[in-house]
Amino acid sequence: MKFHAIPITQAQGLLLGHNIAGADGRRLLRKGHPLTAADVAILHEIGRETVYVAQLEAGDVPENEAAQIVATAVAGSNLRLSKAVTGRTNLHATTLGLLRVDEERLMQINLCEAVTLATLANHSVVRPRQMVGTLKIIAYAIAGAVVVEAETIGRGGLVAGAETRPLVQVQALPARRVGLILSGSPSAEAGIVASFSKALQTRLQSWGSGLSIVDFMPLEDEQGEANLAHRIQQQVDDGVELIILAGETAIMDRYDIAPRAVERAGGRVIAVGAPVDPGNLLMLAQHGRVPIVGAPGCARSPKRNIVDLVLPRLLAGDYLTKMDIVKLGHAGLLEDVRERGRPRKLS
Repeated sequence: MKFHAIPITQAQGLLLGHNIAGADGRRLLRKGHPLTAADVAILHEIGRETVYVAQLEAGDVPENEAAQIVATAVAGSNLRLSKAVTGRTNLHATTLGLLRVDEERLMQINLCEAVTLATLANHSVVRPRQMVGTLKIIAYAIAGAVVVEAETIGRGGLVAGAETRPLVQVQALPARRVGLILSGSPSAEAGIVASFSKALQTRLQSWGSGLSIVDFMPLEDEQGEANLAHRIQQQVDDGVELIILAGETAIMDRYDIAPRAVERAGGRVIAVGAPVDPGNLLMLAQHGRVPIVGAPGCARSPKRNIVDLVLPRLLAGDYLTKMDIVKLGHAGLLEDVRERGRPRKLS
């Protein structure tokens, strides 16, 4: 595509490059508009002798057509595309789910000349009708070869005879049975159960799941570890698909009561501690197919914290590794919560 200034006498039929204002400062002609004989006459009346235009060349694809082609290639399941206007089409979720973005291919497609694709963060919880991405063609038209390149990246080609996953898609969140095991001093049971249960139930319900079992256990001596291990096994046997451990005191060490109880029940500890604040005192473990989360005290807060980063992915069926937790450090500094014992302050 050529983008250049030409005499207005040669501009008819070409795309206007920039908005044109009249004497009153209001827009007279809109950019991207194909200039007609009447438009040329208007330009002459306001004293213009030249005008910037976009002139399509052989093989060029107009912006709206290019946007629709690339967006269609990019979008996977549970997404709806808006009609392309001024080279832009938006991607909207059609269900409650997790946004899945192939971050490497997202970078590749944004290296294509005049093609831009912006999305929400990978693994974000999204809801029906929510905009999760926007694709914009910068120029009035782009070369057909660039459209093919971007479309190929969007579709991902074939790997070992099977299609790769879409560059952008929404994975629907299934309803899961979640168990909660709370612990602490018997005298504090009512407050512990009320604070954690309410906050976690609200979160889980907003993600399409809910608490199926809520247990409370005193942890006052070494017998508490054996009792906790037994209760973990009971919940697994009862068919819960995710277990959350929380209580009066967060997990303070790799060999604290909760990690030991998980292993005593036959589970495996994946990580103790996370580079997220609020939420440093997280534990992640696995008992067979059932993930176990040791939630810090910040889980009682309605504000975004570590459980908002971890629980939706576990509900979606992701198997999280130590490296998945480590990667949360980037953008892991979240807004403080008043529920913590020592809120941040300047020293």
